[in-house]
Amino acid sequence: MPFVVPRAPDLPAATWTSYGLTTLLVLPLTVRRRAPVAVLFAVLAAGALYKFAVDGPGQPLPYTGLVAFYTVAELSSPPKRLVVALVTAVGVLGSTGIDSADMRELLFSLFVFAAAYACGRLAVTRKAYLRAVEDRARQLELTHRIEAEQAAARERARIAREMHDILSHAVSLMIVQAEAGPVAVRTAPDRAEAAFDAISDTGRDAMVQLRRMLGVLRENEDPAGAPRAPQPALAGLPGLVERVRGSGLAVSYEVAGSPLPPGPAVETSVYRMAQEALTNVVRHADADAVRVRLEHGPGELTLTVTDDGRGPAAGTGLGLAGIRERAGAHGGTARTGPGPGGRGFEVRVTIPRAVADTEAGVGR
Repeated sequence: MPFVVPRAPDLPAATWTSYGLTTLLVLPLTVRRRAPVAVLFAVLAAGALYKFAVDGPGQPLPYTGLVAFYTVAELSSPPKRLVVALVTAVGVLGSTGIDSADMRELLFSLFVFAAAYACGRLAVTRKAYLRAVEDRARQLELTHRIEAEQAAARERARIAREMHDILSHAVSLMIVQAEAGPVAVRTAPDRAEAAFDAISDTGRDAMVQLRRMLGVLRENEDPAGAPRAPQPALAGLPGLVERVRGSGLAVSYEVAGSPLPPGPAVETSVYRMAQEALTNVVRHADADAVRVRLEHGPGELTLTVTDDGRGPAAGTGLGLAGIRERAGAHGGTARTGPGPGGRGFEVRVTIPRAVADTEAGVGR
């Protein structure tokens, strides 16, 4: 202010030397982050020169020194900060002693420099906190991206299994019925008519299921017009058995234990596993009879499909792999191999009751 507002006539006027030294108190701050300690000492030296050599008008306030001291506290290493703090304290003591030797002024000067130091350290803490928050946000974003990719991969695998089960089962039954049709036309017209009806029913059922799945996958599908038919469940197993029986295979179905609804996801998986096992029998086993047994035990849900054929041929392991994947998705196991006494082939799937009850919401 002494350089802007006219001073009293009895006081010395501001000179160009005073202007120059005042500028020297500010200019070093432009490089304070590159050399904080050197800038602090340069500012303090310029202030001392102003006071003792020029003694310009008014009392220069230590704003530049506080800013430089703040920068040292923020950017310098602990040893440098300790040395600079001690040197600054000595300088404040000497300056106050020469100027007024007033205790209030001394305490005030020490307080403002200590506050500048504390603000510098708080800035370091705040920057570290912001870096930690940004790193955590990046990690969360990466985690979410990975989880989304994994979910997409699981969904693609699920859809592939569903389409494999639907098409494999339907096409296998249609082929069996179509091959038997010409023979039945000549020998048993009624049976031929039933075979053609079975082909038609199987094809329509496959079309309905595929249309439902593709409707879910199709982009820009109108939610109001999207199909809402439920996924296959355990209640559909008798119908599945009946369709396979229509191919000429003797199929028996039995349920043991006290049925408890295991949840939609488990029911759909059990249905699909039974469907795949029966499809393998129709396509590869050359069997005359197959037995499907669903047992609701106290600790587990067990599906067993046993035939009296020769077992799956080489190269037909995709469906069996799908059965194992479905069982593993619910914490269960799938065992495949020769049937009782080494005859035929058996698929045995076991799902823990605790998992089935959890997915069904039992006990919540």
